[in-house]
Amino acid sequence: MNSLTSILTPIHREGHRWVIIFAAVTVVLFMIWNPLGWIGVILTLWCLYFFRDPDRVTPTRAGLVISPADGVVNMITEATPPEELGLGDMTRTRVSIFMNVFNCHVNRAPVAGRVKRVAYRPGLFLNADLDKASDANERNSVLIERPDGEEVVVVQIAGLVARRIVCDVTEGHDLSAGERFGIIRFGSRLDVYLPRGAVPLVAVGQTAIAGETVLADQALAEPHHL
Repeated sequence: MNSLTSILTPIHREGHRWVIIFAAVTVVLFMIWNPLGWIGVILTLWCLYFFRDPDRVTPTRAGLVISPADGVVNMITEATPPEELGLGDMTRTRVSIFMNVFNCHVNRAPVAGRVKRVAYRPGLFLNADLDKASDANERNSVLIERPDGEEVVVVQIAGLVARRIVCDVTEGHDLSAGERFGIIRFGSRLDVYLPRGAVPLVAVGQTAIAGETVLADQALAEPHHL
């Protein structure tokens, strides 16, 4: 039932032409040989499933950093943000989320704020599960400034079979936490560089849900006054 619900969920506009292509190929396969046509049906259903764009309920309390992607947390480390953003050499806590070809690939804003900078950099298409993919692969970096002045970086990283990064926001765009801002196809990764003092609340191997899973809480690092 859950799989059927996912297939019937509205799909992202990036998927429309792909579903049409898959469906057209399926018709041709049926004309060639009936069993091939049924394989085409399965692939068309997978295409619908891949581009699904479900609604999500996003926590909105100040200080929270929300997952921008569906997938598995495959790395939590200290790293320098992409150099093209011009943030210097100071390291920040980076949470990496790997999306396989069965995850929803619609990307959502990890925090509310104004887009301060968007920087695209071409690169390789290594397996996005690898650590070096953050530096070597094609990527699109978005710097978001929260109303309190803190900055959060979210990076869309192309993977082994991903060949298109879509970012729908530009500099000056105001985002709400959990708002859709892009999509990557087909299999990729998102890195989130947390603001100062934010405490990660996820563990490596944990499954994250875009727009819902809390990656970190900056309030936990604030001193409590008696």
